[in-house]
Amino acid sequence: MLTRERKALIQQVLRREGRLVAKTFSQQLGVSEDTIRRDLRELAAEGVLQRVHGGALPASAAVADYARREEASMASKVTLGQAGIRLIQPGQIIFIDGGTTNVQLVRHLPKELEITVVTHSPNIAVELVEHPLIEVELIGGRLFKHSIVTLGTACAEAIARVRVDSYFMGVTGLHPETGATTGNAEEAAIKRIISRQAAETFVLATREKLGAASPYGIIPLADVSTLVTDAAPDDEALGALSAAVSVIHA
Repeated sequence: MLTRERKALIQQVLRREGRLVAKTFSQQLGVSEDTIRRDLRELAAEGVLQRVHGGALPASAAVADYARREEASMASKVTLGQAGIRLIQPGQIIFIDGGTTNVQLVRHLPKELEITVVTHSPNIAVELVEHPLIEVELIGGRLFKHSIVTLGTACAEAIARVRVDSYFMGVTGLHPETGATTGNAEEAAIKRIISRQAAETFVLATREKLGAASPYGIIPLADVSTLVTDAAPDDEALGALSAAVSVIHA
């Protein structure tokens, strides 16, 4: 079997089953496990999959540059943003992460809502300028241009001094094995700090993020209070996640 044929089969298995075990797959094809590992390394370098111990998981599609992410799945993100409002109560202090889905959340907040929003995303802060009753605390630091959020020591220290009722966390992947993941190690670390400072952590995730993984883990699924998604109730990827996290169908 040619290399390109094996790689095509690998991608088919990941789409169908949501994971691939290198040892089992090599036995099925009658090739060495080293051959399959090499295929997985090459496909991972192409961004097709995420390697994990013993095999691979589907790679998240939500790792493109900000402008492209902003245009992708727009209708779904609007739906999720509108649904996420149900998790916010007047008078609360909430932390809203960066990300194109969370932008839709803040765009749909009622003008009469009175809350405090803490964020390290300049985009989120600007979206709230026209909300007269929402106090905005913008956390500074070094700008990570890919996600348009601040990172660094100053950012982490400021977040550690804040306690919030809830955290709307941005992710690029959610998988039963890897939990919530993202594509940058430092950004993942900042997200972990925010989650520790929040009474509840919420995730608004479009269907393509479910059952997918990115290189850097944020928190396990058990630490996600509620997942809001547009995936169908009978979606296989969602079924695997719903055993570990409460789900709201947008």
